Amino acid sequence: MSATSTAKVSAAELKRRVRAVEEVKVRTREFAAANALATREAAVTAAKAKESAEVAAREAAAAVLRLFNNDAELVARLLGVTAEELEREAKPVTAARAKEVIEELRARAERPRPVRRARKASAAATAASTSSPTSVPDGGLADAG
Repeated sequence: MSATSTAKVSAAELKRRVRAVEEVKVRTREFAAANALATREAAVTAAKAKESAEVAAREAAAAVLRLFNNDAELVARLLGVTAEELEREAKPVTAARAKEVIEELRARAERPRPVRRARKASAAATAASTSSPTSVPDGGLADAG
């Protein structure tokens, strides 16, 4: 190989490396933009969730105060917060909204609780009946439990 062909190869290699570096820069910018968008969306979602949770907390404070005849001292002691904080949280909630929250709580309290034990018990009984022996030895009990 001559010196000029080596220089051409080096120049071609240099151009290839420059293109590769430029491609990495472009991809980095794309990733940075995508990351900024995703982070911003997550922040907006978190802000909405925080706002929703704060509203729910204020409504719950107003409802519990109504249920305890506005005895802020008693409710504050039960919840482990100051009465001032409790009253401050409950103040922006309208009486009508507090009543709605109380009605929702009553409706939830009146619903029968899901019976989870029955499913577990029936599943255990089914498993026991399928795994029990078909014959019982002399003097043995079919169900010792």
